[in-house]
Amino acid sequence: MPTNNEPLSGRRALVTGSATGIGRSTAKRLAADGASVIVNYVGPPDQAESAVKEIEGEGGRALAIAADVSNEEQVQAMFAQALEELGGPIDLLVNNAGIEKPFNVVDMPLEEWNKVIAVNLTGAFLCTREAARGMTKAGIPGAIINVSSVHEVIPWREFSHYCASKGGMKLFMQTVARELAPQGIRLVNVAPGAILTPINQDLIDDAEKRKAVEDEIPLGRTGKPEEIAAAIAWLASPEADYVVGSTLFVDGGMTLFPKFI
Repeated sequence: MPTNNEPLSGRRALVTGSATGIGRSTAKRLAADGASVIVNYVGPPDQAESAVKEIEGEGGRALAIAADVSNEEQVQAMFAQALEELGGPIDLLVNNAGIEKPFNVVDMPLEEWNKVIAVNLTGAFLCTREAARGMTKAGIPGAIINVSSVHEVIPWREFSHYCASKGGMKLFMQTVARELAPQGIRLVNVAPGAILTPINQDLIDDAEKRKAVEDEIPLGRTGKPEEIAAAIAWLASPEADYVVGSTLFVDGGMTLFPKFI
């Protein structure tokens, strides 16, 4: 049985896009809470391998596996390798991989639209499907947690593709939650607000732009990756066993629309 110090003991987790940012913090937190963690990445392995070393240095267990989540064959191969390496199917999936790039809709190439939808939404589908197949075949419960965004409900100029992917993720999660809950497999979303990660490097580098964003947040500050990781870890834990089909906004109050009357 999990202890209070290791509420995820015995769990087999896979965090997509976890070489940097929210994903990396999440992988580290899940490992600290007792889970064995697959650190998924694309591109050069350096950052993923350093994440694994950090986790192992703190007494956790982790393995880096490269896979493009928008590629069906690569996703299937990743889950097969995870099954072999961890000795059982993934029972804790965090769909974190995501990309964004600004375009007004009149200027957006189809290629850019397809790329964002493929990674952010199709990637979540492919990984969810493989995780669900593994858990249902083994007859075990588990959790699938999607890293969505406040932009599953807040429109964002120049990011219609990103907002569409996150809005789609919301109803995808809710629909699949209804399908899988009878098998004890819970789906939930965590929706971050403005978090200081490499994807928001402009906020790190530009104090004026950062202040403009912070003015939109009732709490008056941007968030930290560790704060999102903590929310994910709780939702994955036995304490959240009755949370199904919901979105937890972790945004300092951004979804309260503070500048609206």
